[in-house]
Amino acid sequence: MPAGRRIGADIDPTSILAALPDPVMVVDGEGLIRFINLEAQEFFDVSATRVLGTKLTELIPEDSPVLALLDQARITHATVCEYGVSVETARIGPHSVTMQAAPLGDPPDFVVLTIHERSIARRIDKQLNHRGAARSVVAMAAMLAHEVKNPLSGIRGAAQLLEENASEDDQILTRLICDEADRIVALVDRMEVFTDGRPLERQAVNIHAVLEHVRRIAQTGFARHIRFIEKYDPSLPPVLGSRDQLVQVFLNLVKNAAEACPEQGGEILLTTAYQHGVRLAVSGSDSRMQLPLLVCVGDNGPGIPEDIRANLFDPFVTTKMNGTGLGLALVAKIIGDHGGVIDFESVPRRTIFKVSLPVTDKRGHGEGA
Repeated sequence: MPAGRRIGADIDPTSILAALPDPVMVVDGEGLIRFINLEAQEFFDVSATRVLGTKLTELIPEDSPVLALLDQARITHATVCEYGVSVETARIGPHSVTMQAAPLGDPPDFVVLTIHERSIARRIDKQLNHRGAARSVVAMAAMLAHEVKNPLSGIRGAAQLLEENASEDDQILTRLICDEADRIVALVDRMEVFTDGRPLERQAVNIHAVLEHVRRIAQTGFARHIRFIEKYDPSLPPVLGSRDQLVQVFLNLVKNAAEACPEQGGEILLTTAYQHGVRLAVSGSDSRMQLPLLVCVGDNGPGIPEDIRANLFDPFVTTKMNGTGLGLALVAKIIGDHGGVIDFESVPRRTIFKVSLPVTDKRGHGEGA
């Protein structure tokens, strides 16, 4: 180190705050916003140029417990934290967060406000539950294929024999038996995809090429009247996985988003980003899979009903009139097979599915710890 050079002298503290993965703001003694990082801008759906120098109450209600938390930090000259704080505005809807307020020290009345929506550990725990749901579908599909399809074949054959000598009225009933048997077989066939236990053939996949392919399919078909917004990080490394299966995952997510969009002004958001420090323990070993690649699919629909959110990736859970509830269960299985995780956030006019995936190293393998 050159003589006379102080450690940290060339580091701008503002750039550190701006790079933090949690929303951070600095509020002065008059309640004016003096700093807001990128995560906070995204959380409140505002730009720094619009809110810097304005009252915090422009973003949150005047009766919000956040204001009392800031006052407490100033009075006690100590960091204070409150869990389960409700933050709700017309722009972002309701959020339950953890708020931490810490006096900046210089100037003395400035307070740093940090917002934690949910820890990565809790997200990972939730993903493991999603994988468990997918495994339950595998067992169910194997059972149905063996125990249901064979008897249905016999039932359909008997109905066809009866139809040969049946009256016109009775033929309507035998045809109904055949149609219903075919419908159940088709459902079981859809579930049999879960029983494919062959090892995943992985290769380096350009995730942006996958998303572009999915977007083209959507815009020439089911999403032709919906506006797509793409925010990609072009520097991302390849994903370690199966291109065809990843296309299936994101085509399913984009189709769900399109069906959730309003008839007028529908928007689907596709984003990619690199997230540091996200790792998942590999079952049965001491290794950990790096999951730095984040792909998000969002829509401006009404949001996911509260009563199904906890079981959204379970089989047969759906809000669609004629849906089978297998689409997201299949998505969870494929993402799990890739060593990744899937999560979602949903409030009115803003639902986002977040997929975290491993990337390839220079040798074409998954990056470990």
